[in-house]
Amino acid sequence: MKYQNATQLFNKLWQNYLEVTPSADKIHTILGQQNGKDVINDHIALRTFNLDKINVDKLAAHFEAVGYKACGDYDFEAKKLKAKHFEHENPELPKVFISELLVEEFSENAQRIIKDMVAQIDEDAINKDNILYSGTHWQVSHNDYQELLKESEYAAWVAAWGFRANHFTVNINQLEKFESIEEVNKTLKDAGFELNVSGGEIKGSPEVLLEQSSTMADHATAKFSDGEYKIPSCFYEFARRYKDKKGELYSGFVAASADKIFESTNTTN
Repeated sequence: MKYQNATQLFNKLWQNYLEVTPSADKIHTILGQQNGKDVINDHIALRTFNLDKINVDKLAAHFEAVGYKACGDYDFEAKKLKAKHFEHENPELPKVFISELLVEEFSENAQRIIKDMVAQIDEDAINKDNILYSGTHWQVSHNDYQELLKESEYAAWVAAWGFRANHFTVNINQLEKFESIEEVNKTLKDAGFELNVSGGEIKGSPEVLLEQSSTMADHATAKFSDGEYKIPSCFYEFARRYKDKKGELYSGFVAASADKIFESTNTTN
């Protein structure tokens, strides 16, 4: 792990993310122009499997190498996921949310597909400084992708896209010209972007100290062992945080809201 600093790492992640999420670049520009200054990133998210070779802890090590520390644990029973979030002592740096699929809770067929993919990853790859934005390290058929899709949209997404930021998140608190998440959402809809309405257009509330919304994922061409197919890729999220009883801005995540944000990459929405 040879990152010079966290900013360098996030720049690499951002450029890789834009390759399959061109809408994010457009939204970044729209909000930045209306705001009068650059958009600040609240957090990014990555997805993986809970297998030893590539679990949350293995991915988190790359962020810990540039000063990040674990700050929260989350369970998503319905989607069979667990997650952790990480923060840097520099509050200007984005938070990191890493989730992992509980592979053992799926069918034998799904487990076989996932384990076959992970077995193809070079043992040294996980320690290389580009792993977090390196995409897939395996060959998987479109048929196997569809088999995973029957059981988990999340599993199918990881099979198709591998290691990359699943989404970046606009920090609404840092948008001086927007006073609410409703204003941000209206600006996006007026510009023709489709929002995730699962669980409501706005997930969360001031009462839980966090409001979130997101676009539906772009569609991009994924390469499978038996051809190329256009499927949901990544999305852009928007978060507004509120102060707790101590007067401090809430820095965690709300599992019930995140559960619906995951659905921004669903093929069925």
